[in-house]
Amino acid sequence: MRVRVILQSKRAATEVPSAPQALSRIEPGIIGRRMLEAFGASDPGCVRGNNEDYFLVVPSNGLYLVADGMGGAQAGEHASRLAAETVLDVIQRNGDHDSGSLVGAFEEANRQVMNAAASDSKMAGMGTTLVAALETGNDLVIASVGDSRAYLFEKGVLSPITEDQTWVNEVGRRLGLDEESLKTHPMRHVLTMAIGVSEDLRILTYRVKPVSGAQFLLCSDGLHGVASEEAIAGTLASGAPLEQKCQQLIAAARAQGGPDNITAVLLQVH
Repeated sequence: MRVRVILQSKRAATEVPSAPQALSRIEPGIIGRRMLEAFGASDPGCVRGNNEDYFLVVPSNGLYLVADGMGGAQAGEHASRLAAETVLDVIQRNGDHDSGSLVGAFEEANRQVMNAAASDSKMAGMGTTLVAALETGNDLVIASVGDSRAYLFEKGVLSPITEDQTWVNEVGRRLGLDEESLKTHPMRHVLTMAIGVSEDLRILTYRVKPVSGAQFLLCSDGLHGVASEEAIAGTLASGAPLEQKCQQLIAAARAQGGPDNITAVLLQVH
């Protein structure tokens, strides 16, 4: 992801990590009395030579995460991995599974990325989006910064859980610009918030109660910004294994030109 970031000043907080370009089968976790199966996959896409996305699938800590880095050279790759692994480290050290612990982990990730950028001129200006789901008893807490998304797929309906922190969503739509105009607007790739860009961080949080048969998708904008929601829903509606669904989601984005890195983490409630 290579975007500009416009900052807003209002602050709100309403095993082994998977390699960013690898498919990795992970043993399922348990949420409440339900089994939670998870799988993640990432692909550089058809245009970019490197992959600045990073994902985690760590059922032993109840953590599932997607990060989409930005910055010159390899800075984006460094930012996404550093942020993701910092969140995991904080969750592991604290042992608490609630919205406060996930928000705190995001805040620490923000500090770590900012410190790394300040200490190395080659990393200056780097940042990353971040969306994560954390098992908390019978619920999932989801936190997000930027425009990587979480979706719920239930009873044949795909519904976004998170809200994009972008100029398009927070400014353009409120100005009344129509969707067709927003698709080509020069500000369409501008984020209003990202990890590692400012101490004044806005973290959006959501709580959802998984039910049997529900699926949750965490993904970078290389998927949701390229493949249609109809294509995504059609893939999730199939009876294929999660590994195959992830591969099909990546293929759907690549079929549309794959202009960005593509990452998907799927959770299935049994």
